Amino acid sequence: MTKHHTSPHAADPLEEYLRNLTRRRFFGAMGSTLGAGLGATALASLLDAPTMAAPTTTDETAHLLRNLSHYAPRAKRVIYMHMEGGPSQLDLFDHKPGLEARYNEDLPDSIRNGQRVSTMTSGQARFPVAPSRFRFHRAANNEGGVMLSELLPHTAEMAHEICFIRSMHTQAINHEPGITFFQTGNEQPGRPSFGSWMSYGLGSENEDLPAFVVMITQGYGNMQALSARFWDSGFLPSEHQGCKLRSGKDTVLYLQNPDGVSRADRRTMLDLASAINEDEFQRSGDAETMARIAQHELAYRMQMSVPELTDISDEPQHVLDMYGTDVRSPGSFSANCLQARRLAERGVRFIQLYMRGWDAHGNLPTEIRKQCAAVDRGQAALLKDLKQRGMLEDTLVLWAGEFGRSVYSQGQLTMTNYGRDHHPRCFSVWVAGGGIKPGISYGKTDDYSYNIVENPVSVHDLHATLLDRLGFNHHGLTYRHQGRDYALTDAQGSVVKDIIV
Repeated sequence: MTKHHTSPHAADPLEEYLRNLTRRRFFGAMGSTLGAGLGATALASLLDAPTMAAPTTTDETAHLLRNLSHYAPRAKRVIYMHMEGGPSQLDLFDHKPGLEARYNEDLPDSIRNGQRVSTMTSGQARFPVAPSRFRFHRAANNEGGVMLSELLPHTAEMAHEICFIRSMHTQAINHEPGITFFQTGNEQPGRPSFGSWMSYGLGSENEDLPAFVVMITQGYGNMQALSARFWDSGFLPSEHQGCKLRSGKDTVLYLQNPDGVSRADRRTMLDLASAINEDEFQRSGDAETMARIAQHELAYRMQMSVPELTDISDEPQHVLDMYGTDVRSPGSFSANCLQARRLAERGVRFIQLYMRGWDAHGNLPTEIRKQCAAVDRGQAALLKDLKQRGMLEDTLVLWAGEFGRSVYSQGQLTMTNYGRDHHPRCFSVWVAGGGIKPGISYGKTDDYSYNIVENPVSVHDLHATLLDRLGFNHHGLTYRHQGRDYALTDAQGSVVKDIIV
């Protein structure tokens, strides 16, 4: 079935076909008759874009230049740091000093109120309260007076740029549906990821790099499976799926030409494949044939752009020092944070950083200390780097896990060791830049960090707010699939107006 979107730029079949023609063939045809100048004017009118005296995009990416935003955006791009496994808000962001006096007490039934727990603790005879063993300090220059864990000293230095949301809640209690929900707005697999929606809605700012890029760091604790479908395009055209950058020798798999195949050979092969795909599109009207052309051509250009991107020899020493010694270790969180900034300044719309290892069911104090040591300096340096380059004001930076952690200990509780189970009822995330109020805290939990008592924020609310900052009515960015219009939030979610400027 042919796919259609419901943007205000919807076209008739002929116009849609002309949109999808590669610019190489389009200008070739126009150049032989009316000239390249008229060709540029005609193409600009088809794309509802200003006429360009000297077109800067290549043939195959012209159809990605549309921007479907509904109003002027405050942000142009997103850097989303997902802490896979569910970091403990009690040990990082949600200071509960009163729990010291309740050490090893049973969690009161009035607090738990019959809430379901995971199968890992449902059989426990007791739910002993486990206060954090880490000290909290008031972050400097933060109007909200936020208290942050001693584990995040570098992040605390940037707290004046951050909005801390302490009242997040989610529907899922297990990792796979929890991550799927945060990435796609639905617990069931198959929906487009947030990054794919942004690639689709915002288009591309760089013809030589994907609009949506994913990087992964291996952590130090229990690591859940990380599925490629978390950055899949779902039912959106496949050119909007995330492109994974690896830390090994081959940054992108199969990007380099095989031995004996020259760049000229590759160009000839792509031209032949493009001609075959265009003939197939003319016959069937299947947009995926054009997506194949776009992906092949992008890969061809990435053979030149990716090596330049990943070579950090042009970075000043003071910038490298800011990210710390790990920045020179490919795949480390600091290295990926620096790459995120380099991608952002090159026009990549959505950069997803995964940090694995936050699933601390046991031995939490040791594991979370290592996890924080791995991320703290890099994420703080990223904010500082964006700020000093004037990019933080139009870049949304999100830090979140799929859920939080329980106040009660999973397994044996001692003065020096404890574990925490999954907790979807309340947890903390933070957002910075891109029209978000800086230096504030939003939302409040009860004395046990178990229930929300003020300003709850759902995953749909968070998505709606970020989309608003990017210039979208979250109900209006839709795509028609199987007879109905889909959106990232569908019919749910509200913009959290108290955290935006």
